[in-house]
Amino acid sequence: AKCQCKLVPRERTNCGYPGISAAECKKIGCCFNASVPSVPWCYNPRPKKVRKVCPNDPYARINCGHPGIKPRECTKKGCCFRAHPAGVPWCFYHRVMEE
Repeated sequence: AKCQCKLVPRERTNCGYPGISAAECKKIGCCFNASVPSVPWCYNPRPKKVRKVCPNDPYARINCGHPGIKPRECTKKGCCFRAHPAGVPWCFYHRVMEE
């Protein structure tokens, strides 16, 4: 994404090789900006921001515990806990969402 390429020039870390073209740089997943001399023109993008969320759809849950697991035991494992509805895992994994 374009916002991942908005870095202060001194924060750029080299991603290509000397003389790499803008097209080749972008093709390998890097950012290209040749407007500032003496810094990498082909550079690594800023990492994507992600956050963990507990899925709302009870039928999309992926089991993270065992039958009868206690809420505290589940959250200690780093998982979500919701004791409803019946027939689906109550202790389940987070989903990772891009921001």
